[in-house]
Amino acid sequence: MYKLIKNCGTARRGTFETVHGTVQTPAFMNVGTVAAIKGGISSLDLKNELKCQVELCNTYHLHVRPGDNTIYKMGGLHKFMNWDRPILTDSGGFQVFSLAKLRKITEEGVTFNSHVDGRRIFMGPEESMQIQSHLASTIAMAFDECIKNPSPRKYVEDSVERTTRWLIRCKNEMDRLNSLTETINKHQMLFGINQGGTYDDIRIKHMQDIAKLDLDGYAIGGLAVGETAEEMYRVIEAVEPYMPKNKPRYLMGVGTPVNILEAVHRGVDLFDCVMPSRNARHGHIFTWDGVININNAKYAEDDTQLDTKCDCPVCRNHSKAYIRHLLRAGEMLGMRLAVMHNLYFYNTLMEKIRDSMDNDTFEKFYKENIEILGKRI
Repeated sequence: MYKLIKNCGTARRGTFETVHGTVQTPAFMNVGTVAAIKGGISSLDLKNELKCQVELCNTYHLHVRPGDNTIYKMGGLHKFMNWDRPILTDSGGFQVFSLAKLRKITEEGVTFNSHVDGRRIFMGPEESMQIQSHLASTIAMAFDECIKNPSPRKYVEDSVERTTRWLIRCKNEMDRLNSLTETINKHQMLFGINQGGTYDDIRIKHMQDIAKLDLDGYAIGGLAVGETAEEMYRVIEAVEPYMPKNKPRYLMGVGTPVNILEAVHRGVDLFDCVMPSRNARHGHIFTWDGVININNAKYAEDDTQLDTKCDCPVCRNHSKAYIRHLLRAGEMLGMRLAVMHNLYFYNTLMEKIRDSMDNDTFEKFYKENIEILGKRI
């Protein structure tokens, strides 16, 4: 259940109550695609050191390996990962359309080849819900088609109509699964996904249609996949007035600290992105003064911390020179430390956003940080 505490303009401060705990929003969901954060980060790190509220895992990847039946037998994702806070599972739709080289879309679902071993897999709305029920995540995402931008208008219209039909099937199957005795999490929530490419009118109509289904939350999907940042912000502004006020709003796969600030400013509650962990593994570090590339030679003998305004475990204990050395030497510890810092930075950014809303200073915080956080040092 979502509770709106206050508005700061269009921005929203709220709480989202789940069977696995209450999430303070706006919030960033840390991406552990295969039930782990890349870079050697454990569930205990996330909980005790990095301020993580929600972890995101992926239906497609876990279905392929180790298999959702295996995770079901292990008692579900929470027990498997040793994580007692909320987990959101992506439906697998994005991966089906981005990873599968050969795929066939029908009304029933999608047939495609596994990117791991090439075996043929069929996934439709019912199959996606069944896999996510096996995983026993807190929140399941509806199965949809993620359309690349730009796409022809007629294709987008047809795809969105099919995605709506798929969503109804997802809802019916989720209701059935939650009623079964053998289901691990009988309180699993379902979020619907708004699609429509960069066509504002298609987006609005789709949002109006799926809002009638009274789901547990609503996501804006199909952005950050080829369009400009300005187009993304325009789509959010177009759709936001039609999103239910009493349900959490999730912008999928976004993004940079600047993207997040802009989207919070436009009324979004939840975010996820591989950027903080992926960029960290390549030496790109987010700081409160902008973005640095720790691989640069100027940091070879720099004994200062990654960010003088950060109190994360990495900044408290290690220098730029040491982390640069580890990364250049190919040591796993270098990636681990860099990922820890970036995740801490993202989760602290959300904490500061929430604090500014609580103190009625969000607009000031937004204006002070919107230019700085995207700057490359």
